Amino acid sequence: MTGKKDVTYYKDKTILVSVNGNQTPEWRIKDELEELAFLAETAGYSTLKTFTQKLHRPDSRTFVGKGKLEEIRLFLEEYPAETVIFDDDLSPSQLRNIENELKKTVFDRSLLILEIFLIRAKTAQAKTQVELARYEYLLPRLTNMWTHLERQRGATGTRGGSGEKEIETDRRNIKARITLLKEQLLKIDKQAQTQRKARSESIRISLVGYTNAGKSTVMNLLSKADVLAENKLFATLDSTVRKMVLDNIPFLISDTVGFIRKLPHSLVESFKSTLDEVREADLLIHIVDVSNPAFEDHILVVNKTLAEIGAGDKPVLLVFNKIDAYQYPEDVEPIEPAAFWLNFQKGHSAHSSEVLFISAKDHTNVAVLRETIARIVKEKYKAIYPNYLY
Repeated sequence: MTGKKDVTYYKDKTILVSVNGNQTPEWRIKDELEELAFLAETAGYSTLKTFTQKLHRPDSRTFVGKGKLEEIRLFLEEYPAETVIFDDDLSPSQLRNIENELKKTVFDRSLLILEIFLIRAKTAQAKTQVELARYEYLLPRLTNMWTHLERQRGATGTRGGSGEKEIETDRRNIKARITLLKEQLLKIDKQAQTQRKARSESIRISLVGYTNAGKSTVMNLLSKADVLAENKLFATLDSTVRKMVLDNIPFLISDTVGFIRKLPHSLVESFKSTLDEVREADLLIHIVDVSNPAFEDHILVVNKTLAEIGAGDKPVLLVFNKIDAYQYPEDVEPIEPAAFWLNFQKGHSAHSSEVLFISAKDHTNVAVLRETIARIVKEKYKAIYPNYLY
């Protein structure tokens, strides 16, 4: 950014703020800010500037230090950004204090992700899940988030000016709405359970991975399904299940929502019925974007989330995707990729019993992936139906 003229074309402008520990490496800070900028872009914002600060612990009142907050305020006086997005969750009092100081709308990470899910939700189930998570996020923050409530009032169906009486009205309405949404999700979950029960005799495979790792692209290549595959975060929220046949053996393959670091707990809870496809799968295919410098952290995030939803003990086929975009280290000769990937596999095989390297974009090793899936499915099918003629 070199001056005001460079940024006047942006439609929805924001600035990003990140606080990290004193020992946080620079590469990690850079990666997390890039991810936050991608989240903001997915929600429809253009980033004007990023502010970072290293603190032993975030300030209890304003999250960032007093000097950094003043720096942000002075920038906002000069440049036309209407929102400020923090890469962590803020307490209600921190939200109130920061908004009072900056006179701007403030998002924390959870609220930003909830906004993206709200945009992405297409089916009745996804919309219900996101709405429930959103209200559960808002409920404890009503007293100190009146500006947020005003901005989202169309969803609550309430009227009136600010004040304790209106807040209490909103609190009652939101509690009633949460109860209703939970009842609706129970009905949806029962219907989904009936559908899954009908499929219980089949071998079931589920694609999992960090958001934007390429799961939907892989799903389309394997099953010829018309699944939305975009270079945006959380392109898929609903589970997509397709029947496949390899070597004359039928099985089901599903794709579902991608994971991300600091995924709001309310979203994980609300989407547990959708994630049942993962919990009940016979095999998980963990898709990893190996071109992302933080891919190892992404693997850990996915494994942690799988454990959180009760799928941490599932057999896993680890598939490193986007090898076409991988940047070889300077001391490695890229003219021998086979040897490089073999050594790479040795260093990462602890995450899974089997590891493959593919490029869904240019179809590299997709045939090998199909063959591997066919072999695993056949082994599982033999265990279930030992007398079947293969």
